Amino acid sequence: MRTRLLAASLTALAAVSLAACSSSGSGSVSSSASNPNKATAAAGSPTDTAATASGGATPGSTAPVTTVPGTPVPADPSTPGTDGSAPAKPAPPADAGLPAKPDAGLTSKVVAALNAIDPAIVGGKPDQVVEQARKQCQAMYQFPKDSAKLVQLAAQHFTSPDHPQGFGPDTSAKINDALRATLCPPQR
Repeated sequence: MRTRLLAASLTALAAVSLAACSSSGSGSVSSSASNPNKATAAAGSPTDTAATASGGATPGSTAPVTTVPGTPVPADPSTPGTDGSAPAKPAPPADAGLPAKPDAGLTSKVVAALNAIDPAIVGGKPDQVVEQARKQCQAMYQFPKDSAKLVQLAAQHFTSPDHPQGFGPDTSAKINDALRATLCPPQR
């Protein structure tokens, strides 16, 4: 019984010390240290009782983490960036690789390049084909080394009433080359 009481007292003292060490001067240290009932309540909490009932923290064993309200929770070492390792990379934005809407001069270059391949690609809708070209540029950014996928996506982006399934793999590859030369930013 004395061992349990001693373990509970030491756990409460450690919690108060942890709160004092991690406090940034917000006043919670003085209220925790000056209020012995608060430390006693923490020592008798269900979490603390469970830790001491199992024998407490003995060398070579793991005890449940107990925290006092207002203290930070220890970092989870399984989460990247919380154990001192390199921070986790943020996800790229949804518009990564999507070029800005081109001005009139660049639009005419893109339309001319696509008309040179096959006038049915533009089909008299330059604004629509430029939007399709921007989406294809984004695909080129996302899959820079997968030429088969880029050909497949070009066939999906560039269709016409006469070519509802796209213009075929050869024409799609030419479309990709024309977009790389005119609209799409250089590959990374």
